Amino acid sequence: MTEPLSPAQQRIGDLAPKLVEITDDVLYGQVWERPELSKRDRSLITVASLIAMNRLPQLKSHMRRGLAHGLTREEIAETITHLAFYAGWPCAMGAIDVLKDLDA
Repeated sequence: MTEPLSPAQQRIGDLAPKLVEITDDVLYGQVWERPELSKRDRSLITVASLIAMNRLPQLKSHMRRGLAHGLTREEIAETITHLAFYAGWPCAMGAIDVLKDLDA
């Protein structure tokens, strides 16, 4: 039986296999599994960082991951509101569109 492909394998496996390996083994295999922070906290930090850097293409999947790790839509919306003053209004408005369209 074959293991299912990781999201990175599905997205870029044929184009950048080394990037997939580093993503799966180091980022999600080592960094995300460290016990010093919960996955919920790591998700909140990641979502906030992506909002602040206006990295909307990656934000959608990390918002979904955050919801799976226990964040609520209300907490994500509040994070966006808070960051509007620190990261900038355009970053917040783009991020709220991502959250709004998450279930669309």
